[in-house]
Amino acid sequence: MTTNCSEIPYYAPTAYRSDNIPDQLPSAERSWLKRFGKRRLPWGYTLDIAPDDFLRERSPDKLRFQEQMFKERDEKMAAGTYVPAPYEHVDFHDRHDHERFRFSLWSTRSQFWLYILIFGKGFFLVGIIPALMTLGTAAFYLSDPWIEVATDMVGHLFSWLLGIPLLCWAIGSLVIHKFPKLWVKPSRGPIWELNRRTGLVTLFDYKNNGEYKKNGTIGELTAPFYEFDAYIVSVAERQGSMNHVLFLAHRYRDIVIDFSALVNLDNRWQMPCALWDFLQNYMDTSGPLPELPRYEEFRHLDPTTAAYDQQTGRPLRFWIDMDETTYKQHLDHLLDNIDAIDTFQRPNLMERYVRYVD
Repeated sequence: MTTNCSEIPYYAPTAYRSDNIPDQLPSAERSWLKRFGKRRLPWGYTLDIAPDDFLRERSPDKLRFQEQMFKERDEKMAAGTYVPAPYEHVDFHDRHDHERFRFSLWSTRSQFWLYILIFGKGFFLVGIIPALMTLGTAAFYLSDPWIEVATDMVGHLFSWLLGIPLLCWAIGSLVIHKFPKLWVKPSRGPIWELNRRTGLVTLFDYKNNGEYKKNGTIGELTAPFYEFDAYIVSVAERQGSMNHVLFLAHRYRDIVIDFSALVNLDNRWQMPCALWDFLQNYMDTSGPLPELPRYEEFRHLDPTTAAYDQQTGRPLRFWIDMDETTYKQHLDHLLDNIDAIDTFQRPNLMERYVRYVD
């Protein structure tokens, strides 16, 4: 696959193609500790699927809002009246387009204020109904005047049960909405990257033999995507139920990527399986980009995807012009496919090219 303007290949020789995987060395034997609580997932035979949050995060109405915002920005720039939004040009180190999926978290300071807001609001809203029910029951059954009961409960019980969460909610909301300089801060850099164009997976190393502390140099542990295997790691909750998360582990080196920060721990094993299908489809240059709203603006820039869309007659504005009812049908269909995913019934495509020792 080449670009229209030159004979230079768009995809690197290391790019992943599910129909052209090279033979590789036998896998390294893992210790029992590395095998404990981990289940290897098969390669290949994927569905066009992704975690449902990937579809929800860019709904058609959000795409239309973004389009209108960019249109107004361009008009103001042409008129010379555009004023950049605060922190518009700050690099938060994350990218997610047709070429690379680079993941980065916010800084610890930013996450602190977000957690203050989220957990304060959550605990208050969860606690308000039981608190009111308790107050009503006490006022009904106790012989004291209800105003005295209410005053006593608010002063002793509700000030702790609801007051502290409400205070956290208020402070977090105030800081986030009114004082961005106190909380908006990029992290030190990205955590990992999957590059569709090169076929390489990179884990960014901040230990790097002390180089990061000395001069800020971030190390990079890089290997081809087809040299990684996916594992479901099961973690027990305090209540005893099991949560599941996806890991990518390099077959020959100590490179491990934990996707729990991308997709939250889930008690359904189907969710990490859906994520594994998505990652394979995203990296596989023998097929188009996954059919998700976030890629609509980039599809014409990826040669395989552009050719596929032309052959199938896919509308350029498939997602952005979609009505709410149709979008809801797509979401329901995705959720059904996640529940019915057949990952563990599939053969492992990679066994044709790798001899697994364990």
